Amino acid sequence: MELSFFGSTTRDLAIDLGTANTLVYVPGEGVVVDEPSVVALEAIDGSQHILAVGSDAKLLLGKTTDNIQTYRPLTDGVISDLRIAEAMMKYFIDKARGPHSRMARAPEIVACVPSSSTSVERRAIRAAALNAGGRGIWLVEEPMAAAIGAGLPVTEPIGSMVVDIGGGTTEVGIISLRSLMYSTSARVGGDKIDDAIISYVRRKHGLIIGQATAERIKKEIGSARATSESDHILGSICGSDIATGRPSEISVSQAEIAEALQEPISYIVDIVLAALEHAQPEIAADVIDLGITMTGGGSLLRNIDRVLADETGLPVRVADKPLSCVALGAGRTLEDAEFREALCPA
Repeated sequence: MELSFFGSTTRDLAIDLGTANTLVYVPGEGVVVDEPSVVALEAIDGSQHILAVGSDAKLLLGKTTDNIQTYRPLTDGVISDLRIAEAMMKYFIDKARGPHSRMARAPEIVACVPSSSTSVERRAIRAAALNAGGRGIWLVEEPMAAAIGAGLPVTEPIGSMVVDIGGGTTEVGIISLRSLMYSTSARVGGDKIDDAIISYVRRKHGLIIGQATAERIKKEIGSARATSESDHILGSICGSDIATGRPSEISVSQAEIAEALQEPISYIVDIVLAALEHAQPEIAADVIDLGITMTGGGSLLRNIDRVLADETGLPVRVADKPLSCVALGAGRTLEDAEFREALCPA
């Protein structure tokens, strides 16, 4: 199957369908949609109707009435609810293509998938994209897309390594000559980091907090390790007291959050070390020279690059625009025939 690129009139698309966020790339324009992968449904007369999608739906998390439910249709990087995923993708595709999309030809779509996703999970993504309005669907594995988006020399006979920490998965890839020489995917990412914070605050402070509060703690004071600056305190952490059930407020320190995150961070370190053990000698030599490139939202966690550097003994850098590397890389496969033919089989 040959992927035809018809320019902006058809507005072909590349989609990074993530557990936490969905990004849509349009050739010649870049990333035009970047919204949470959340859908809110309202029950009316016994049937459910879409109330909100994306950012508007995320605002409703944990704050809805009995007739309104919020859903994240992806779990650990793969579709867990096909019907809702299709509705979400259709919304984002229509938004990316603009108000005149009904008059245009249906788009070709490049979609990203975790490297360890099963054939069933890949078929689900294809089906969702087709039912959402795609004409032809091409899949590219996330480590490859991340490496392309980060500007690594994936077409050259040089070994490079990327670690992409997303909302649901951590993807590790070693790439040379347009091929994934080794890849692995672990179902640990931003969501597991949030869960670790929720569990710690409950266990240590007797306070039940929600996902949004955990995410705020992670972004404001989260750290992969305790440092001399870890006495930073974040106040106004609100939740429900386990003993009384009443609203309560506490403060937490960066050192506490670093302690809370040791398990998921250790798991990420372990899969990176395992990937390095699988590298061929010549590829390993290149990786020593080039180091490890980090992408994804998880790469923005304080000191996680330092932890990886210390544990691997290699230089580690965070890519420019780490949140959009996968979408940008998928976009390159859509625009560039050389990438497309090598990376997106029918």
